Amino acid sequence: MISLLLIVAMMATLLAGCGKKIDVDQIAQPAATEAPAAAEAPAAEAPAEAAAPAELSYAPGTTLRMATGYNSTKTGLSLDAEVAGEGITLADGVTYHAGDLKPTWVEVEKRLNVKFEDKYQGNTANNEFDYWKERMGDVDMVSGTAAKLTEYGEQGVVVNIGDYLDSMPNFKAYLEANPIVRLSITGNTNNGAIYFSPYFDGVNDIERMPLMRSDMVQKLLDGEGEFTADKCNNTSAPVYEPYMPTSGKIEIDVVKPDGSAVETIAKDYDAAGNIVAKMNEAGSIDGVTAVNMLREYIDKAYNGYYGTERSNLFIGQNAAWDADELVALLRCVVANPQTLNGTDSIQGLFSREDNNNQRRVDVMRFAGNLFGIRGIESRQDYLYFDYDGSLKDARQNPETYKAMERMNNMVKEGLISVNFVDNADGKTKQYLENDSGFMHYDYNQTQTLYNDPSQGVFDEGEKYMAVMVPVACWMDGTEGGNYMRFTESWRSVKTDGWGISAAGVKGNDDKLHAALKLIDYAYSPEGMILMSYGPDAFIKTNDDGSFVTFQFNGQEMPQIADATRVELWEKASGNYTNYARQFLGSTLSFAKSQAFEFQCTTEVGREGAGYISNAIALGTIKHPILAVTENPWYMSVPTVLPTTKAENDMLNTYTQLTANGRFSQNKDGENIFVNQIVNGYAEEGMGNADASAEKVAGEWGGKQYLALKTDAWNRLLAYYNAMNK
Repeated sequence: MISLLLIVAMMATLLAGCGKKIDVDQIAQPAATEAPAAAEAPAAEAPAEAAAPAELSYAPGTTLRMATGYNSTKTGLSLDAEVAGEGITLADGVTYHAGDLKPTWVEVEKRLNVKFEDKYQGNTANNEFDYWKERMGDVDMVSGTAAKLTEYGEQGVVVNIGDYLDSMPNFKAYLEANPIVRLSITGNTNNGAIYFSPYFDGVNDIERMPLMRSDMVQKLLDGEGEFTADKCNNTSAPVYEPYMPTSGKIEIDVVKPDGSAVETIAKDYDAAGNIVAKMNEAGSIDGVTAVNMLREYIDKAYNGYYGTERSNLFIGQNAAWDADELVALLRCVVANPQTLNGTDSIQGLFSREDNNNQRRVDVMRFAGNLFGIRGIESRQDYLYFDYDGSLKDARQNPETYKAMERMNNMVKEGLISVNFVDNADGKTKQYLENDSGFMHYDYNQTQTLYNDPSQGVFDEGEKYMAVMVPVACWMDGTEGGNYMRFTESWRSVKTDGWGISAAGVKGNDDKLHAALKLIDYAYSPEGMILMSYGPDAFIKTNDDGSFVTFQFNGQEMPQIADATRVELWEKASGNYTNYARQFLGSTLSFAKSQAFEFQCTTEVGREGAGYISNAIALGTIKHPILAVTENPWYMSVPTVLPTTKAENDMLNTYTQLTANGRFSQNKDGENIFVNQIVNGYAEEGMGNADASAEKVAGEWGGKQYLALKTDAWNRLLAYYNAMNK
């Protein structure tokens, strides 16, 4: 915390006197701590200082050909025909047409005195780069994955912007104040090369979280006496087996109900037994019996701590639920649809989009939360650090496959949505919108928008909100594992960025300097506001033209204009990210502040997120640290590791492990973990957890892959040590 405050102080000094303030809490990261002894690599010589490059001067009106955007034709620099129609008037009073630059980029043209030619093809970062990589002379800046931009940077295809840091005061100051960011984007440890401008969708904050219909939990669990219902269904024959202990006690730190401090409570299995074991012994039971078994368990296991508001075990500030308790709750939910939504069917756990692999993998990510598996939500591939400092791959860990098999057992009991399991029609069922779904794992702001009355989704008293991450046994080096809350879904440098085409700017200093200036400006105080909020016309101002501000994470941040708020709901149904990317052209890259998004979050969304934020602040939810830590298990893996061209050539031969391979998280990809959740050990040659891990490690080249990544990490650690002598 002291390190973080020092960095914030540094940034505050840097920004002092600039007038319009930016959210430094969202962009500051903890200072690096002492390197772990177990992960020590041979010391490297500190990189030699390069001669200061020329000033970033360029001819007024220099044109930059931009093959940059965010994953679709709707989210590029220019307005898409589907979005603009025959013309669209935005909150700045200007009418825009298809093909016109979006307001943010019109403003950048004015402020930097450049011209943008939009060459973006509307692809994902990976595919956009692949489209241009053989014709890089036709573009000046290009989207790409951090790994691919670094790989091609090492081949001289992408400009090393690290050579120009002395001419980029804003970007350089940001990296100096946040050394772990510098480490995460270093592409070559010999010369400190940087081949892309990093993108932050918020920094040092939780990303995804569990969300539940809290009103349903209350209907089932709260109140005096026994639960009763006129009609219910039976639970399925039990398949899922206990994950948590069946005897003894474990102590859990929780936030007090009033949010003021931390207190310790016990899960007393000697007094209550394990709820899954007890239900399994009873077999298929009716929904009323299931609810009353869970109620009795909560009373005994927590010694009356939750009183008649047993729902707080799951939805309260002092929640302490775990995987077994969730399974018991899901059994109660799916067996009591008549009470919960007045129908004969309700789905327990679902994904936002059943026909989109990018969303289906959220169920896989949730499995990591439930069963204490590191690497599932890694910033790079499925990598994580073990407590001894060694680099590990979740795909080569048998425990990962055991966790997915537990999820498959939930499928067999009907606790995961039928359309996730069998998407025969290729469509997505609107479970949440149609009052037929209970919970999923996703982004808070976008998914809690349904609570707004304008959406017409929920009736009075119905609520969909974020809840605490579960208690699980995490193997952080504590003997026997550490029962705690931990989330790996932690914001850092994202896996996409923008690079400068070496062929595009070759022999043209105007283009090179204009591209570098764009990156540098994006990290200035004014630039960071523009890239998050859009132009000043979309921000609320005082009579003197200064921004109207509000307190966000301890900083004064701009408020959005009233017209912007109205337009956000009219044009994007309150979805900040869609509005910013599709209409304003902001948040496409660089540093996105969460302050705008926070203002667009519903009251219910802020309630659940507030509980989680408070728990993180009080230390009852742990997370990866964006620094080199004393216990490497808590260290976040850098988004990119500085592999050489030869290493990249070798890594690319392990096709099952690449971004488009068998563990893909891309929209149209295939993910074996998702397949296993649906089908169990149905993949050829993957008959059990050990066989699955061994197949990846051996036949698919996992051992060699990990060795190459480990070599790159050791070089990066040596570079870090040299920088910090």
